[in-house]
Amino acid sequence: MIHKGFIDINQSLDKVTALFADPNNLKEYQDGFVRKVHVSGNKGQTGAVSKMYYKHGKNEMELTETITKNDLPHTFEASFYHIHMDNTMKCNFTALSDNETRYEYEYEYTRINWIMPRLIAILFPSMYKKPAEKWLRQFKAFAEKTIILKS
Repeated sequence: MIHKGFIDINQSLDKVTALFADPNNLKEYQDGFVRKVHVSGNKGQTGAVSKMYYKHGKNEMELTETITKNDLPHTFEASFYHIHMDNTMKCNFTALSDNETRYEYEYEYTRINWIMPRLIAILFPSMYKKPAEKWLRQFKAFAEKTIILKS
């Protein structure tokens, strides 16, 4: 199952990708995000592995992220492992002007190993697409209201 889309953000390419690359910002636009813990490799670079923790109500979730390609400010790709499913994420960033950036994404669920999520994917595929689109809209709002100070 593949989901694709894009959103245009009223910020420069450098600002958008700096905000995207900083794991401290995940809590600003990913509902339920708790923390990201670096496990191995060069932090933030191709080959790096991290554990990501989320909480939704009483439910907790742990994902293992492996960065498969980091060519920011243009491209970022990662794979995610969960006990019940695996997915990949590809993000491309394109400057539309000095102050506008297109953020294109592609998410592919490559393994769904549990009966309920599999049934939901078959019967209601939008249940997997809606959270990704929501996070994208939340990232846009976060990026457009955030000012990055130069050091």
